[in-house]
Amino acid sequence: VQLQAYGGGLVQAGGSLRLSCGASRRPLNDYAVGWFRQAPGKEREFVAAVARSGRRMSYADSVKGRFTISRDRNTVWLTMNGLKPEDTGVYHCAAGYSRWDDVKTKRNDYDDWGQGTQVTVSS
Repeated sequence: VQLQAYGGGLVQAGGSLRLSCGASRRPLNDYAVGWFRQAPGKEREFVAAVARSGRRMSYADSVKGRFTISRDRNTVWLTMNGLKPEDTGVYHCAAGYSRWDDVKTKRNDYDDWGQGTQVTVSS
């Protein structure tokens, strides 16, 4: 599945953004989807993930209570509130075929990655 992430931008601390992840070639309903981010000089880290059903989610501790992941058949969204400068980075969405409606939180769980969208939070 081919993915495209969009919706990033420049926002002040405390602001909000909503990222979207869309798929081409086939719908996402058979896939668990996750969001990861990478700041300059740092490794790519897990942010949030949702199971194929949309009923199970997982979040990194650093974003719990501020970020919400949701989905439908073709799109996955990451709603980010209360943004902090440390949230700055390139945000990538990823899809992994899911047979058991599990939530995938590790990079190696995912086979398909989008190119990413830049999020910059100014202090």
